[in-house]
Amino acid sequence: MASLPEYVPKPGDWPVDPQHDVPIDEHRIWIDGCFDFSHHGHAGAMLQARQLGKELLVGVHSDEAILENKGPTVMTLKERIAAVDACRWATKSIPHAPYVTSLPWISHYGCKYVVHGDDITSDASGEDCYRFVKAAGRFKIVKRTPGISTTDLVGRMLLCTKTHFIKSLDKALSGEEGSGSEQERKQDGQQMKERIKVYSSNETGLEPGSEVWVWHQGVESKTAEPSGASDDGKCTKMVDGIAPKKGQRVVYVDGGFDLFSSGHIEFLRSVVEKEEAEGRQQGWYSSEATQQRISETGSDYGPAYVVAGVHDDQVINHWKGVNYPIMNIFERGLCVLQCKYISAVVFSAPFTPTSSFLNSLPYGLPSVVYHGPTSFMPSVEDPYVDARKLGIFQEILSHDFSHVNAGEIVGRIMRSRAQYEERQRVKGVKGIGEEAVRRREEMEREESAKAAEREALRQSKA
Repeated sequence: MASLPEYVPKPGDWPVDPQHDVPIDEHRIWIDGCFDFSHHGHAGAMLQARQLGKELLVGVHSDEAILENKGPTVMTLKERIAAVDACRWATKSIPHAPYVTSLPWISHYGCKYVVHGDDITSDASGEDCYRFVKAAGRFKIVKRTPGISTTDLVGRMLLCTKTHFIKSLDKALSGEEGSGSEQERKQDGQQMKERIKVYSSNETGLEPGSEVWVWHQGVESKTAEPSGASDDGKCTKMVDGIAPKKGQRVVYVDGGFDLFSSGHIEFLRSVVEKEEAEGRQQGWYSSEATQQRISETGSDYGPAYVVAGVHDDQVINHWKGVNYPIMNIFERGLCVLQCKYISAVVFSAPFTPTSSFLNSLPYGLPSVVYHGPTSFMPSVEDPYVDARKLGIFQEILSHDFSHVNAGEIVGRIMRSRAQYEERQRVKGVKGIGEEAVRRREEMEREESAKAAEREALRQSKA
């Protein structure tokens, strides 16, 4: 196949500024890819790339380029850009970056080096996508994150497997749960703990950032509904990080955050935006207040400290059935940790944030508990009844990505199964067959019917 001439935009045509070439800086790093699903493997690549420099520019390929070279994307370019922009280690996203990494493109944006994982990426002709930057001596390799990929996640969806579930995060981290020998389990658990720690780093990827906690339920809840929630438990710290600073409002959000996507990201961004607006009204951004924070702490910071609670696998599976969550609690927690809108994470947070739980949070009762406009895990009862009684509940209104959740993403895969199966086949993954597809579709219908019944019952009680 003859190669098409390389497209190099003219000033005014570059997808994002600057429009004129900037000096090449060896501390400005380039990484590119499809970034289909914002899973922790992608975040891990960006983290390692960021650790090699002081700025990280992230090239994101167009839907059309990916279709031509690899197959269909699950997420749109707009959704993929939102995910990249939310990664705390990304300085700037560059949409429509060429599929074959281009020296004129990386040089235009002043990047000295390109970083990629230690796997091989080829274009439609079977040639190395990084051949030009390798030949120029401007390529660096980082380790590929094991155990996670877009291909893996699509396989879980199509096959309805549950082998990725984690029953107890504590036991998985200590090596008591998992596959393999005792020594292998302990080694896996230690690697998981190390990954949680590094994903909690700040925007440099080298210094402490988010704090990480685990909620330990003292007594098992009597029922899955909020009225049966247990009040007994405590938070224990897993990773030291940056605690709330003087004047910051601590706010709490929670969820499954399965297949961490633009829907979750836009909700979290909206929380921060709302808190910034509140801070602006209170004079947070006045020159006097800004100077005082800098003089007292050495740097400025925002008005909100966002704590995100992440539910256990069995909690999500109780409400959604089938094989949700598609990502286990470890994987979902890493996705939340890498998000720049988050200040701290609480693993194994309860589905119902009771008054006792909210007061037991590491920083005391939060100023606000936020929730999105819709629920992917509908309950007959209101999980936020205590937050409402305390007068600290607020809802984020509908946004452009409100419809994007794990169910929507799985639906996209199922509707275009033939195309995704071909993509899997190219990667050496065996096809699943019509029977498996019918089983998934039937399970989804059953769970949708259950959800509709719960919603009808909830409405009758309202």
